Parts: sequence; C-alpha cells; structure tokens
Amino acid sequence: MTTLFTSDHEWLQIDGDTATIGITDFAQNQLGDVVFVELPKAGRSLKKAETAATVESVKAASDVYAPVSGEVIESNDALAADPSLVNSDPQGKAWFFKLKLSDKSELDGLMDEAAYKAQTE
Repeated sequence: MTTLFTSDHEWLQIDGDTATIGITDFAQNQLGDVVFVELPKAGRSLKKAETAATVESVKAASDVYAPVSGEVIESNDALAADPSLVNSDPQGKAWFFKLKLSDKSELDGLMDEAAYKAQTE
C-alpha cells in the first residue's frame, strides 16, 4: 500500500483501485478537539476537489475535499459515532471514507510523505 498526501492536508492510502481517505495529524492539530464529522454516503460519486465531508471542532468547521475522483464505497461509521478519533488516531482508526478510483492518473499530482512533511514544517 502507498500513502499519499494533498496540500489541503488529506491523506490517501492506496490499495489497488481503492483509496482510504482521512485528514492528517497536522490538520487535526490545527482544528483542535473534533466534535462532529459529516461523512459521504456509499454510492456517492465525487469529483476531484469536490467537498466530500465536513469536520467541526471547538475552533472551526472545515471541509474535507475529495483528493481524487471516484465512487464512495464505504464511510467510517465508528468515526461518525466518535469524532474524537480524529484527534487520537487521525491516520489510523479515523479514516473518513473509501473511494473506488475512477482515474488513477489523478494520483500523480499528490505528495509522498517526505514532500508533505517539508510543506508542513
């Protein structure tokens, strides 16, 4: 599996033609304590850069964008039930949704971990 990052602080874990998507540790640190997440429903088609989810914290509300185009195949019900997972395990248990990729070439513009870390330092 490959993990990639966006400049908007989303991460993607790629496994074949499926991408698991969430927000980075940097993003959750900026947001503060997360109190609510709104996730996309399975079957929804998303275009790259389209608003896919919303995260609300004690500080602010923020949109989560689809880093690539595809169809939502699963949302994280555990995260919807316990939004604080975003703070405790942002790049693990707090994944937001899974997409079946419609255009793998869209992955080409994303960053690897080293490039993302350089951007956030």
